[in-house]
Amino acid sequence: MLMIFSNVFCSLINVFDWLQNHLIPCPFKALTGFDCPGCGFQRSFIALIQGDFGKSWNLYPALIPLLILFVFAGVTHRFNFKKQPLIFRILVLLVGNFILLSYFLKMFTHIHL
Repeated sequence: MLMIFSNVFCSLINVFDWLQNHLIPCPFKALTGFDCPGCGFQRSFIALIQGDFGKSWNLYPALIPLLILFVFAGVTHRFNFKKQPLIFRILVLLVGNFILLSYFLKMFTHIHL
């Protein structure tokens, strides 16, 4: 039993290492030199699945609201709601505003440091 656990644990470490070394580069940042509103999402997701919530929040604060939105969208799609519920529209607006707010705060702190 211990051997199975150690093999699974070591393979998870290898997966995390592989993910960190194979991140998709941001074309916006490559062209302009500035972060885009989605920069940090991949590293934040890796930190989240590793269980480091603080690091995940610091890298990309909008990750958790986005994941909640994706789950909610999947549930509404799976159960074939005729119309999108009002709560879904409100959630989209809140998450979009949260992404923009966190992006502007990140850019403001980088410019004024």
